[in-house]
Amino acid sequence: MPLTSPRRSALADQVIAQLRAQITSGEWPVGARIPTEPELVEQLGVARNTVREAVRALAHNGLLDIRQGSGTYVVATSELAGVMNRRFADADPGDIAEVRSALEASAARLAARHRTAHDLRQLDALLERRERAWESGAADAFVEADATLHMAVVAASHNDVLAEIYADLGGVLRDFLRADVGEELRPESRMDHARLVAAIREGDDERAAAEASTLPFGCRAALRGTG
Repeated sequence: MPLTSPRRSALADQVIAQLRAQITSGEWPVGARIPTEPELVEQLGVARNTVREAVRALAHNGLLDIRQGSGTYVVATSELAGVMNRRFADADPGDIAEVRSALEASAARLAARHRTAHDLRQLDALLERRERAWESGAADAFVEADATLHMAVVAASHNDVLAEIYADLGGVLRDFLRADVGEELRPESRMDHARLVAAIREGDDERAAAEASTLPFGCRAALRGTG
């Protein structure tokens, strides 16, 4: 519905809040191209300059990336995630792998203790989706499916703080995985995640933690970084 306000600055704040809500709710996921400027003008019922100001503000905060000639894309789900993306874009792959290992081992241990029937159904579905993505040969689809499965493991821990920290690092982790996988999927990149899901299902917290802790080091980029 159209937004109204007698002051442009207040109106811009409303538009910023509305666009941020589209991102944080997942309606515009990371990697998605948001509607064009004319489309946003029509949808929100505000002036072009107000839309432009809001988009630029969210780009400055790290949530959006304005790509000339291509469009504007979601690159982070929160301001903190945007900061993480910028701060660790050039981090050593080995360091990233070690952080992933620590976070995901803790999450998997907790998931084995606290997972619900819904969590297990979700993990099964996402594991299958990951396998289908691999078989399709589409690298981008595989990266997204793999990252989503790992996020579901963290969510199954039912530790909101851990889940938030992991989500804020999500863009960084996807970028490193994408760089490691490259343009095409190769046999040496394939890693079995079924054992991790099975350990969580069986409530074996130590085995779940052990499985999760080793997966990040299977990345070739990480191995190169750790020498």
